[in-house]
Amino acid sequence: MQEPAIMASSPRFFQKLGLTHAIQQFEDGLHTDPNESGSYEWWYFDTHLDDGSKLVITFFTKDAASPNGGLAPQIAMDLDLPDGRTINKSMTFSPDTFSASKESCDVSIDGNSFKGDLHTYRITATIEELSVDVTLTGQTEAWRPGTGYIFYGRAEEQYFAWLPSVPNGAVTATYSLDGKSTTAHGHGYHDHNWGNVAMPSVVNNWYWGRGSAGPYTFITSHITAEKKYGYAEINPFMIAKDGKVVADDDNKVSFSKSDVHIDEQTHKPVANVHTYTYRNGDSEYKVSYHREHTILRNYFIDSIPGFKKLLARLVGFDGCYLRFDGTVTLTHTERGEVVEHITEPALWELMYFGKHAHEM
Repeated sequence: MQEPAIMASSPRFFQKLGLTHAIQQFEDGLHTDPNESGSYEWWYFDTHLDDGSKLVITFFTKDAASPNGGLAPQIAMDLDLPDGRTINKSMTFSPDTFSASKESCDVSIDGNSFKGDLHTYRITATIEELSVDVTLTGQTEAWRPGTGYIFYGRAEEQYFAWLPSVPNGAVTATYSLDGKSTTAHGHGYHDHNWGNVAMPSVVNNWYWGRGSAGPYTFITSHITAEKKYGYAEINPFMIAKDGKVVADDDNKVSFSKSDVHIDEQTHKPVANVHTYTYRNGDSEYKVSYHREHTILRNYFIDSIPGFKKLLARLVGFDGCYLRFDGTVTLTHTERGEVVEHITEPALWELMYFGKHAHEM
């Protein structure tokens, strides 16, 4: 029998979770017990810098794809350089080097730090020859879709939660590679995710992206649940103008994709174009992504040790993560007339946990 997958946006969920519509600092603090099997949590940051580079930093309590174990803190950093080089670094640290506050975002892993207050953040990290020092200052208010939780199953005990703490902010970043330091400025984003059920068991795949265009900031996501949940589709979506949210009701969003091809390496279907359309009366916002390059491919099986990796291959596990760059176009229409039409560079992802036969 099909189980439900629900975006927790109704008043009863706010009451259940003890939340209000005003976002509090503790929501960016530690929510899970990292030593509890099945739980996971991560704090994420990305930026486009004015020297042409792109930087992504993530602090994890453990591998979210296979969280059935205790605390295993990780840091991942991906730096795309203006000269075309891509530096991907990931390291797992000793559990006794991890600490995190429940009152605010204050995460430390072996001297590396991710800290902030829903407005200003400082991130410092070093893995091998790559070091980063980032300051992010919010220019768009913190946001979440409803309570930020998606509940799976009739008992509403299993969940995945998401808080975009800084949908858009000013960035000053210094990155050092092989002893050479570069400082650049740009715009960035920070969000925080956590859950208590292995993601491959509830999520089949998702598209996720964020960006800015003129006075607008947007965050988009198309989440497809696993077969058990009828491949239910949920579309968390936000547009802010001049730092204030103007559109975020997922019930008014439709999703489409086109020019789909099978990626030659991961063998997953990838849409060269995917679009979110938000309609509210006579107003319409359309956000459309156009892929130019696939800049990262990670295979989850590569992180599975020893005999478990062999078993994963035998059952055909082929989960993967893809990151793309290209352009995004935001079109604002009122009563059928185009008011604004803006195209900007963009960075987005496709996370694939499950099989894709239902898409073909």
